[in-house]
Amino acid sequence: MPDLVAIQAFECAARHASFTRAGRELNLTQSAVSRQVKDLEAYLGALLFERIRQRVVLSEDGRRFLPEARKLLQQAEETMLRAMSSADAKSSLSIATLPTFGSRWLSPRLPDFLRLYPGTILDVGSRSAPFDFDEENFDLAIHYGRPVWARGVCTYLCSESILPVVGGALLTTCKEIAAADLLTKPLLHLATRPKLWALWFEQVGVSAEMAYRGHRFDQFSMIIEATVAGMGFALLPRYLIEQELRSGELRIVLDLAMQTENSYYVVMPEAKSTNPLGQNFTAWLVRQVANSS
Repeated sequence: MPDLVAIQAFECAARHASFTRAGRELNLTQSAVSRQVKDLEAYLGALLFERIRQRVVLSEDGRRFLPEARKLLQQAEETMLRAMSSADAKSSLSIATLPTFGSRWLSPRLPDFLRLYPGTILDVGSRSAPFDFDEENFDLAIHYGRPVWARGVCTYLCSESILPVVGGALLTTCKEIAAADLLTKPLLHLATRPKLWALWFEQVGVSAEMAYRGHRFDQFSMIIEATVAGMGFALLPRYLIEQELRSGELRIVLDLAMQTENSYYVVMPEAKSTNPLGQNFTAWLVRQVANSS
């Protein structure tokens, strides 16, 4: 493998279009940067830069290699920082979670897990879709969908039901409202699940022809904030809005819940499926869900 210093010198020179400025950033001489880049070119068997009027410009091969070089450097930095953060810990656990689930439901409950397993260092990252465990070094992931994950072992966590809610200035407009009335109201949609309102209207016996109009957001967290601000009516899982329901910022419009077709799962990579701490975390999650239901 080439030296990471050579890859770093290449990335820095590409960003500045200058060996001299790259040298200043890396605390190297211009000739040292040039030598590192030449060594990398020799290793790859490709010319990475072209010299044009006192400037260095990426070649076609250089442009293709640059994204991969940046990915390598980022992975190296993340690996070192993860190792440094858990250097004195008894144990560590890296968790990939759905963004809104992680911030609104999981994070407030993590102190309880740390109380049960003191000395554990948690590394929590957000991921919205399945990924390759071989490429991302997570011990487990929280997944919404079907119990299918390449080279992963899925454990059922819970199903999901959603309810129509409202907030902000619209709170005063829906004291007595029927399901059909919502078709004339501003609706908020989750871009990754665009059919939720249509399915809900069909379940309650209302024609869903007008169910797709309205604002769209790609995260539940964005829809929650937009609903609190009074932008419209939203279909949201109760567990994500516990705080807003208690405070009165949000109110359930109609107690007509719809269970979604997918569920939540804890996924562990096959190579780490016997990790005791991962298994303990999964069992703890299942208990937390049972206690909050």
